[in-house]
Amino acid sequence: MSEPEFDEVIHPINRLRICSMLAPVDSLAFSVVRDELGLSDSVLSKQLKILQAAGYVKLTKEPLGSRTRAWIALTPEGRTALTAHLAHLRAIAEAANPPGPGAG
Repeated sequence: MSEPEFDEVIHPINRLRICSMLAPVDSLAFSVVRDELGLSDSVLSKQLKILQAAGYVKLTKEPLGSRTRAWIALTPEGRTALTAHLAHLRAIAEAANPPGPGAG
């Protein structure tokens, strides 16, 4: 398990939601992520570029008739960073909600 570590790249809500959607799957179509999160193409593209620059996601394109379909996948580095970031957020949440009387 990764050590808890706050990640400023992943933390903004749209990027956190993107990474969280990708975590349980090998990859998702750009259109699926866009529609599920209710983002415009341009907003999703911008967020993906930031995640790509950090090495956290990989985009691949495949021909689909006269169009192209884009697929998004978390990289191993992205999975590690997401796990560490979520562990950090859990630690913050646990500190804000200490055990009740008689615990411990």
